[in-house]
Amino acid sequence: MGRSVRRSVDDIFELQDQVTSRVVNAIAPKVEQAEIERAKRKPTENLDAYDHFLRGMSILNQWTRESNLEATLTFRKAIELDPSFASAFGMAAWCYVWRKANGWLVDRDTEIAEAMRMARKAVELGRDDAVALARAAHVLAYVGGDLDSAAPALDRALLLNPNLSAAWNFAGWTRVLRGEPQDAIEYLARSMRLSPLDQLGYSAKGSTAHAHYFLGAYGDAAVWAEKAVQENPNYLIVNCIAAASYAFAGDQEKAAHFVRRMLQIDVRSSVSGIKALFPLRRPDDLAKYEEGLRKAGLPE
Repeated sequence: MGRSVRRSVDDIFELQDQVTSRVVNAIAPKVEQAEIERAKRKPTENLDAYDHFLRGMSILNQWTRESNLEATLTFRKAIELDPSFASAFGMAAWCYVWRKANGWLVDRDTEIAEAMRMARKAVELGRDDAVALARAAHVLAYVGGDLDSAAPALDRALLLNPNLSAAWNFAGWTRVLRGEPQDAIEYLARSMRLSPLDQLGYSAKGSTAHAHYFLGAYGDAAVWAEKAVQENPNYLIVNCIAAASYAFAGDQEKAAHFVRRMLQIDVRSSVSGIKALFPLRRPDDLAKYEEGLRKAGLPE
């Protein structure tokens, strides 16, 4: 009886080995081919251009007005060294996302036109570059308000790299702007699960706050806005959504606090200026945002 049981167990293990071997034999060539294809998709063959690209990323992540300008120049240098460097175009364009979001645009029309030019170039050159497509799509949606062109670029970025946290983040924000807050929450949650310590975590949390706000869940919106502010207190738009959320949640003291923060970041902040800051597709979303900031005490 003992030998029979042992034989059955041995048969199970042998079957497991056979199945494992077949699975490995089936998958291994595909994994190897995927790695070969990934290796082919180098962002650039020009090492000096790539060095400037990496330096630009490091500088940009200091999140100041001065570092933003320096990063833009560094990405432009990468483009000069390799005019086909799609990711450099995408990141140079993306610098303008931060300028707009923080009220740093000086010559608004000229700067937006330049951002859109570089974003479209990144999409043109970066058909197989998820980073270029994701960053460029964010520019198209937020800086230029071209929500329809942004969607297919983001879809392709996610197809190319479904583990790219930034792509899920930007896709979520784009859905907020398009008036699809419930879908946005799912995309943003995926982004934060993929990269819980991401440097853009404040952005995903701020976008999640906006999605809850437009769903009428003001308490949840305020909680997410607070998380975003804790990670990046000088980011104008997370202070905007914090002020509006607390106003509707009935905490006027907190709402007023964030209005003061907004005015410290950009003294020109006003209810009437929100339309230029947020390219919201649905008029009701814009009206709700304006009403929340008005309740919070932001000047007209």
